[in-house]
Amino acid sequence: MKLPSLEQIDAELARRSLREFVKQGWHVLEPNNQFVNNWHIEAIAEHLEACSRGEITKLIINIPPGCMKSLLTCVFWLSWEWITKPHIKALFASYAAHLSVRDSIKTRLLIGSDWYQRNFGNKYQLIKTNEQYITNNKTGFRIATSISGLGTGERVHRVVNDDLVNATDAHSDAMLDQAIKHMEAMSTRGVPTEPFIQILIMQRLNERDPTGWAMQQGGWEKLILPAEFDSTRRATTIIGFTDPRQEEKELLWPELYTREKLEDLKKSLGSYGTAAQLQQLPAPADGGIIKLEWFAEKYYKVLPPVEYYIQSWDTAFKTGKENDYSVCTTWAVCKTGFYLVDRYKAKIEFPELKRILITLANQYKPSAILIEDKASGQSLIQELIRGTRLPIKAIKVDTDKISRVHAVTPTIEINMYLPEDAPWLRDYIDNLLVFPNGAHDDDVDSTSQALNYMVLHRPRAAYSTNLNIFGR
Repeated sequence: MKLPSLEQIDAELARRSLREFVKQGWHVLEPNNQFVNNWHIEAIAEHLEACSRGEITKLIINIPPGCMKSLLTCVFWLSWEWITKPHIKALFASYAAHLSVRDSIKTRLLIGSDWYQRNFGNKYQLIKTNEQYITNNKTGFRIATSISGLGTGERVHRVVNDDLVNATDAHSDAMLDQAIKHMEAMSTRGVPTEPFIQILIMQRLNERDPTGWAMQQGGWEKLILPAEFDSTRRATTIIGFTDPRQEEKELLWPELYTREKLEDLKKSLGSYGTAAQLQQLPAPADGGIIKLEWFAEKYYKVLPPVEYYIQSWDTAFKTGKENDYSVCTTWAVCKTGFYLVDRYKAKIEFPELKRILITLANQYKPSAILIEDKASGQSLIQELIRGTRLPIKAIKVDTDKISRVHAVTPTIEINMYLPEDAPWLRDYIDNLLVFPNGAHDDDVDSTSQALNYMVLHRPRAAYSTNLNIFGR
């Protein structure tokens, strides 16, 4: 019995293992750069193999730039899959066509190389290739497209969405919406007879980015690997993977991205860019405009003597998944500062909103009920002023949201206090810290409106418990 050659053994190892396939085929795509292995490469490869087996059907990979995410997922993976499953049909998309075309060209180069053809060329043959479309004689194909490009009519086994939003468009509602619409369209393009695999690879840019959308939908496995280890966010997945790092701020790939290189990169990216692109957070861990450290010693268990209460509403009348919440924050004005007492948050329609507003007003007897005089608040303001004796204050704004928050940051830092044991407190703080990159800014709008009013107005008016709130 003739023993296999070393070349045959290597080929068999590459067929069985995507990581080994990448290692052996690296010289084809990067002839001038040595392959530098790291545990995160093996982690990505193992999760892609789990996708190939159908164990994972929806996978999010959030990882810093320059860590081989595109090369592994958009070039090596399908080239490896076609060795045993050449019928696989796949679509690869990015925010711009030239990026997905770049990876298509690399795929064609890899498959056409002497190394690949010598070891796997008998499995299938390419019959048509161009920059956007590669097909083989076993019915498999690879389409390269963008969020507004071709391919949405094809039925495929794999959809890989790689950087659907440019980092420079992280705050563009139009570009974020376009990326989400692409994700929604692609989610329906699976073949009916085999597992349909969807993969999303990107850096976190905004709470409303495609990763945020996917997390909200549910059912996605998350491989989130920040540049510096954060033990509070250690990645674990269903295939038994756990981020192996032990020390806080331990580097992801120290052989290639040293501490010195990372610090230089942080300086060029700034705090938001560092959080999003390196740490996979839509805002810095200590907050964006509003900082977590400001609340370090600002929690109370018992209210001091209260001068009066006010309530601040940010209203919305639609209840769809993508619509905003209606939020009411209730504040106690005390000699020592402004104390957040309660927070109501829900998606409700107009009649229920009016009922809740009256209920909360009767509970706290505020001296003022602030409602922004905007489209969703105007009809509520008019009806309450006509039909009740509630102390409604229509608030007109002439500056943008970010400017309004900046205006009250000294008050937040010095004079704002939070209830220590409120069940909604963590969600409230998170929404403040992530602004302006959050999916919803209702808590922020309600808070800035309240603080601005309390700083400018310090009335002593008492709320009468005997008022007929339904008529004059």
